[in-house]
Amino acid sequence: MRIGLIGTGRIGTFHAGVLSRHREVGSLVVADADRARAAEVAERTGSTAAPSADEIFAWGVDAVVIASATAAHADLIARAARAGLPAFCEKPIALDLPGTLGALREVESAGTLLQLGFMRRFDTGYAKAREIVRSGALGRLHTVRAITSDPTPPPAAYLPLSGGLYRDCLVHDFDILRWVTGREVVEVYATGSDAGPAMFRDAGDVDTAAALLTLDDGTLATATATRCNGAGYDVRMELAGELDQVAVGLDDRTPITSTEPHGPPPATKPWPGFLERFAPAYEAELDTFIRVVQGEAENPCDGREALTALRIAEACELSRREHRPVRLEEIPAH
Repeated sequence: MRIGLIGTGRIGTFHAGVLSRHREVGSLVVADADRARAAEVAERTGSTAAPSADEIFAWGVDAVVIASATAAHADLIARAARAGLPAFCEKPIALDLPGTLGALREVESAGTLLQLGFMRRFDTGYAKAREIVRSGALGRLHTVRAITSDPTPPPAAYLPLSGGLYRDCLVHDFDILRWVTGREVVEVYATGSDAGPAMFRDAGDVDTAAALLTLDDGTLATATATRCNGAGYDVRMELAGELDQVAVGLDDRTPITSTEPHGPPPATKPWPGFLERFAPAYEAELDTFIRVVQGEAENPCDGREALTALRIAEACELSRREHRPVRLEEIPAH
């Protein structure tokens, strides 16, 4: 199989390494707006550097992996669809609903495959939690708590391009909440704080956020996120039912210290970031994409799944701005 990879930033470089080692990938072509960076990644992975994304489509590939800047995602998804190519794309499809819906229309019109990169679906901890919830071992689920905390803020220049904390960061929690519980979000109430570095206020964003989400069976979920968690990268989920409760992401690298005299010892090597924490999941999602392209697996996260997560994020942003609960039905789905 010949794969075209567009984007060789941090996650694109990681994907290049995974794809270049994959037993089913005989040829990898990489491209980036920064040609020198693409050439460096190509040399390191034994792949071929293309001058631009145009050549990837012109030279002929069996599938494309999109890891470019977010602003280019929708256009590249549409190009892949028009070329009849299956595509894997890092989230999000676009930073707004019109762009997302437009790209999805292109995919649906062409009848092509689009898999979105919500890697937490491939993490063993979340997969086990899903299995436990679906088995009924927790009894009636009543409370879910999701946490995403980055150790340091991103560069200031990134913030205006990110879509904001709900769309860029908490969207992972919104997706995995649906995937683990099998329920839909019907209402949100969200707030945020920009009391941290001034660059967040300058960008009209927040550095810390919290959302209360009501699911369609009455389960209550909270999702919190911050860009300023100096202790380390912390991603967790707690699920509590009438019979038992479980936690995802609680191990000897979780950056939290107990104040109890007999509590667990502090983490000696906290997770530094998302690539380290979710490296196996990133590998698994690309392996699944290749198997989907070959007809050996079902698409685990299509464009409509990504749209639903974005609609929850949009509802949270609206709730934050207007200081009110927002029903998900207020956010367009078509």
